[in-house]
Amino acid sequence: MTGILGKKLGMTQVFDEKGVVTPVTVVEAGPCRVLQVKTQKSDGYDAVQLGFDEIKKKKKVNKPMTGHFKKPDLPPYRLLREFRSAELSVGDEVTVERFQKGDRIAVSGVSKGKGFQGVMKRHNYGGGPGSHGSMFNRAP
Repeated sequence: MTGILGKKLGMTQVFDEKGVVTPVTVVEAGPCRVLQVKTQKSDGYDAVQLGFDEIKKKKKVNKPMTGHFKKPDLPPYRLLREFRSAELSVGDEVTVERFQKGDRIAVSGVSKGKGFQGVMKRHNYGGGPGSHGSMFNRAP
């Protein structure tokens, strides 16, 4: 199984031949770099660690991560993930060209954290009228 890391850029729409509109998500996928190869012998499972979104300023990387990136002599990356695959080696670049048209992919994402919120924001309630004699200002 292969994988690639990416970042959501936004949403747009695509029209097909019949004029039907389909909403699509625009994702910047890769390029990713292989930072570490884990083997059955050393780690107990086969996997590769990919890095995405290179960090330009070295001062933004803490000491443990600096040591992690120094070993393969690669620049630091903002996002690191493992994929169960053993066909790559350290330093290889993973791009979108690994996938063919029509391939089925599994996508997972991380939502924007908004902390501890009230019921209005958390459940997307619009509230009621706030004036003109209304008696329920903040009730859902």
